[in-house]
Amino acid sequence: MINRQFTLAARPQGLVKRSDFAYAETPLPEPKDGELLVKTLYISLDPAMRGWMNEGKSYIRPVAIGEVMRAGTLGEVLVSKTPAFKAGDHVVGNWGVQDYAALPPEGLSKVDPRLAPLPKYLGVLGMPGLTAYFGLLEIGQPKPGEVVVVSGAAGAVGQVVGQIAKLKGCTVIGIAGGADKCAYVVRDLGFDACVDYKSQDVKKALRELAPKGVDVYFDNVGGDILDAVLTQIRMKARIVICGAISQYNNTTPVKGPSNYMSLLVNRARMEGMVVFDWAPRYGEAIQAMGAWLAEGQLKSREDIVQGLETFPETLNKLFSGENFGKLMIQV
Repeated sequence: MINRQFTLAARPQGLVKRSDFAYAETPLPEPKDGELLVKTLYISLDPAMRGWMNEGKSYIRPVAIGEVMRAGTLGEVLVSKTPAFKAGDHVVGNWGVQDYAALPPEGLSKVDPRLAPLPKYLGVLGMPGLTAYFGLLEIGQPKPGEVVVVSGAAGAVGQVVGQIAKLKGCTVIGIAGGADKCAYVVRDLGFDACVDYKSQDVKKALRELAPKGVDVYFDNVGGDILDAVLTQIRMKARIVICGAISQYNNTTPVKGPSNYMSLLVNRARMEGMVVFDWAPRYGEAIQAMGAWLAEGQLKSREDIVQGLETFPETLNKLFSGENFGKLMIQV
C-alpha cells in the first residue's frame, strides 16, 4: 500500500497552479506507541488554505515548502496504539492532503456517522459551521428584527450564517454570484432576499431591500462588495470580517475599504474573526447546530469532488466561484 501526498513546492503567485505542489507516493506510515493510523475519507477545501501558503505573519504559521499541504480532514482509524481511539472510529483533524497519516491523538475529535452524514462534520458541524456560529452570534450579536447581510451566501460559511440569523428572528439578505445560488438560499434556506452581484448593482439593491440600512454585515469576500455594504450600514452596525476571498490571489496590493469613514459616521464596529479563538466552546456550538439539523431548522449543501489526484484544480473552484456549497474531496 502507498500513501499519496501533495506537498507544497512553491509559494503561489496569484491563482494556485498544479506546479505549486509536488505529488509523491510514499510508503504507508507506521504508527508509534501512543499514535494511530488513519485512512483519509474526505478532505476539506477552504479559502483559508490560500493564505496558509503565503509567507509572513498570520494567525497560523505558513505551510513549509516540502510539507504536506495543510487541510481539514475526516477519516477512519485503521490501527490504534492509544486508548483514546479504537480501530473503526471516525475522526476529524488536520492531517492534510494525503491518503493516510500516523498521528498522536491530540488535535483529533471522534465523530458519529449515526448522528449525521460524515461530510457534515467538515461543513456545518465543522470549521465553516463553527465560524458562522461564533462569528455571527459573538461578534455580529444580531437582535430580533435587525437586518443581517452575508456575502458568499451560498458558500460553506455563508449558508450557515444566514440560517442562524433567521433562527434569531432577523431579516436576512444574501449576496451570491449567479441566479442559481441566489434562488437556492431564498427557496431552500429561507433567506428573505439575495443580491446577485454578477448581474445587479449591490449598493442599489441593498438600498431597495433594506431602506433603513444594515445592522450586521458578515463579510466573506472583501473588496468592492465590502465597500458597497459600508455605504448602507445603520447606526451602531457590526461588521464581521471573516474572509476576503476576492483578494486572496492578488498579485497587487490588497484593496482595502475606501468607505471606511462610514464606520465613524455610524459609530459602527468592524472586527476580525478567527474560529480557533473559540476552540474551548466548540462543543457548545456543535450541540446547538446538531439539534437544529436534527429538527430540520438548519440545512447544508456539500459540493463533493471525487479523487485526491484532483486537488490543485478542485481547490481553485473556490476562487472561480464554481463550487456550490461546502467544497471537499472524497478520497
